[in-house]
Amino acid sequence: MSETVSLARLVVLISGSGSNLQALLDACQDGRLPARVAAVVSNRRDAYGLVRAQQASVPTLYFPLKPYSDQGLPRETYDRDLAALISCFQPDLIVCAGWMQVLTPIFITPFADCLINLHPALPGQFPGTHAIERAFAAYQAGEIEVSGAMVHGVVPEVDAGPVLDFVVVPFDPRDQFHDFAKRLHAHEHTLLVRAVQRWLATRPQRRDFYS
Repeated sequence: MSETVSLARLVVLISGSGSNLQALLDACQDGRLPARVAAVVSNRRDAYGLVRAQQASVPTLYFPLKPYSDQGLPRETYDRDLAALISCFQPDLIVCAGWMQVLTPIFITPFADCLINLHPALPGQFPGTHAIERAFAAYQAGEIEVSGAMVHGVVPEVDAGPVLDFVVVPFDPRDQFHDFAKRLHAHEHTLLVRAVQRWLATRPQRRDFYS
């Protein structure tokens, strides 16, 4: 079996700049991850992560929700079609890396054992959007002294799946918001690569539903 064939296939879901995607691309390129990014999917056309993927010769897919909403179609229809498209890439692991859209059980169920999400908060804290801003506001109010990020399995409840790995990021009294956010994002990149390494080391055998 060649090295290429033995590499795990990652599909990465993004909505924005794709800095965490870049961390995965770099780790695949330099051998820290025994994997390759098979495709990058975005729900936003202007997501810079699509450019990062194209520069790395990775197939991209722009798949917006709005056309479904405009036709009055249920969200489950979008998620069913998204799951079908992603299945074509035969992923071993699907990574939500800044995917700013809640996934429904229609999508989650067929990928239940190979779907993870990066969330910029510690387990049990600040689920949902604007987590970094909310954590910084809580720090300024004297409610917390540290925040962090986690990688977890995806379940229907937002940011509540089993935790695969996490990192604690302390606040600094000199921090402005952008200082803390920049430091947290740097930790996210390392955390995501480490979590994928951990998942790949214990991953289940690829299931036969792609055949």
